[in-house]
Amino acid sequence: MRKLKLQVQLSVDGYIAGTNGEMDWMVWDWDDALKQYVTELTDPVDCIVLGRKLAEGFIPYWAAIAANPDDPQFTDGKKFTDTPKVVFTKTLESTDWGHTVLAKGDLVDEITKLKQQDGGDIIAYGGAAFVSALIQHGLIDELHLFINPTAIGSGMTIFKELDGRQHLTLIRSTSFDCGIVVLQYAPKQNNLAGLMGNNLTTKEGMTPLNRGGIFCHGLAPIFLEVLQK
Repeated sequence: MRKLKLQVQLSVDGYIAGTNGEMDWMVWDWDDALKQYVTELTDPVDCIVLGRKLAEGFIPYWAAIAANPDDPQFTDGKKFTDTPKVVFTKTLESTDWGHTVLAKGDLVDEITKLKQQDGGDIIAYGGAAFVSALIQHGLIDELHLFINPTAIGSGMTIFKELDGRQHLTLIRSTSFDCGIVVLQYAPKQNNLAGLMGNNLTTKEGMTPLNRGGIFCHGLAPIFLEVLQK
């Protein structure tokens, strides 16, 4: 069965944005090792799942970049544009976004169908309400939490919809020179029916590569707009 991964940035006290959507506390100057981490995270991915609000910024943004070979982010634009995307919505009836289909059914049923299809990994980026629902229903198989070295005191969280405790297994913890620590977790086997735990593994060393951080760097304004809605 395919895996659903989550990549998200958090403050050290667990918020994805300030109360009014502030994101100026995030580290944007990523080092090469962190970019490589994201490259390794996304290379096996052949499906992106998004909430409708984020999709309205995400898809046109990368499509415009993919249409301009001179853009320094062209390679990433092509990757995000050409990767099949599933947008979860209750309001859209149709879309002309390329390589995109709409999912209008029950969230659990739709994600389960995607996981049962042949293919590589699936990744979720947001928005906040969509990710909260994925976590609430125990649908995420790997959580990659990018912990920024700042506490903001209050703000928006992706864990507030939980009805009870959700126990996780730490897969690895990796610190980076830019100040971010990435915590990779998987749900423990006894959380909810159908969740699968993973054995503790470690990974040493990262080689520089100049790609993985482009998504979060380029979409800061889009995330801000989505989080404020």
